[in-house]
Order: sequence, then structure tokens, then C-alpha cells
Amino acid sequence: MPTIEIDNDSGFCFGVVTAIRKAEEELANTGRLYCLGDIVHNSDEVERLRRNGLITITHEEMSRLHDVKVLLRAHGEPPATYLLAKRNNIEIIDATCPVVLQLQRRIKAAYDTERPRPQIIIYGKNGHAEVNGLVGQTSGEAIVVEDIGGLDKVDFNRDIFLYSQTTKSPDGLSSIIDEINKRKAPDTRFRHFDTICRQVSNRVGRLRNFASNHELILFVSGKKSSNGKILYNECLEVNHNTHLISNEDEISSEWLSGIGSIGICGATSTPRWLMERVKARLESIAENNG
Repeated sequence: MPTIEIDNDSGFCFGVVTAIRKAEEELANTGRLYCLGDIVHNSDEVERLRRNGLITITHEEMSRLHDVKVLLRAHGEPPATYLLAKRNNIEIIDATCPVVLQLQRRIKAAYDTERPRPQIIIYGKNGHAEVNGLVGQTSGEAIVVEDIGGLDKVDFNRDIFLYSQTTKSPDGLSSIIDEINKRKAPDTRFRHFDTICRQVSNRVGRLRNFASNHELILFVSGKKSSNGKILYNECLEVNHNTHLISNEDEISSEWLSGIGSIGICGATSTPRWLMERVKARLESIAENNG
């Protein structure tokens, strides 16, 4: 029977923990709560909360609601969402992560007060909920850059302020900074801010060490998780025998052949209970194969 270990540093970050706690508290009191978008990028956790009364809605659906409570998840929302809630007499339960909230305020302050107004550049994923909230602080004017190729949209003769989505890679941000420094005009003012959440980025070193200490790695993450894709690739880089799965049903018994040690880890959006279920399924497969 192989040894099976769950990475103690994997699982929900504090922002997600807070959002889920607030949802569970309200559901315990009323049995019903709306949430704007998936509360976390993990379909199994979303389904668990749905069974308890959490109703996931879109922005369009929210616009048709009145006199209800709506939870805003850790990713944050643009100002327009708060204005909509006020118009429709919707009570907001705000679970925006404090790190994201601070970043929103910094971007808004730069946009509102800096003159001449700089180009606000956000290193992040286009369409991501957090990024949408950040762009909203600039009346939609911020430029989202996913990689160096995205810098073609930037005017290097104008002042540039660069921020990062909180879950991006520090190395990726550094490469963007280096490229802007190469391209910008000599008199262009360029300020860059490391706004990456250290609770997330500090996991990388520990996760790579964990992955290198096992023969097989199962990385548990929802398909929508940007953080999950980043951390999965970190594991894969140090251990080529790494598999990305959403839950225990995606485990192949063939992966266990000849394996002596298995590590289970996950994204900041992966619940501990789901990793425990993966471990239980592995133990069951190993016993049957034995």
C-alpha cells in the first residue's frame, strides 16, 4: 500500500474561508442567499453550498432582483454593482478579500488623483472576476495584459502605472516590468506595484518541495481556477508524474501501478474535504489492487 499524504499548506486562502463562512452563517439563519458568481472556483464546493440554499446568480439576474440579500465573493466587484444594489434595495453581504479591496482602492486613487492621468495597466486574466472589479475602478479604462504580447496595446510615450491581479506569478510580473522598461520612452513615468497576495505566492516554494518528495502527485482543482492552473504547472515542473483532477471520480487506477508514495495538493479554491475524499478513493483503489 502506498503512503498517501495531503499537503497541509494547500486549500482555501483566508479570503475564500471568510466568504464561505459568511455564506454559511446567513444560510444557517435564513436557508436562502444569493451569490453573485460562483463563490469559489470549485464546482464541488459550489454544489455543496447550493444544497444548503446558496443561489448563484449573474449580474443580469441580479438586476432583476429587489429587496433580497446578495453575497459578493472574495474576488470583489466594480462600483457599478454597488450602485445596482442601492437602486434595487439589495442588501450586500460583502466578502471581498481585504487584499483585493486594498488593491481596488489603490487603483481608484491613482485613477482619480494622478494628473496627468496615467495608463493603468493590470497584469491579469481578461474576464476574471477580480480583474473585472479592478478595471471597474477606472471606469473601464484600465488595460488588461495577460502576457508580454498584450503590451502592444500600451502607449509607451504616456505615463504607466502597473498593478497585478493578486493571484498572478511574481516571475510573470517581473517579466512584464522588464519589458515595459525596455520599451518606454526615456521621459515616460513608469511606476509598478507588487500587488500579489503573498499568502498565495509563498505557497509556490513549499508546493514544489512537496511535489518533488512524492512519486505521484494529484493536484485537485476546479477547472475555472486561475490559481489552480498556476500551481498545477509548478508541481508539473518538478514532478512530471502530476495529474490535474477536479475530484475523486477522475482518478485512474493505472496511475497507482508501482507507486510507493502519493501526494495530494490543491489550489486556494480547493476545499480540504475534497482532498480528503481523493485520499479515501486512493486508499480504496490501493486496497482492491492489493
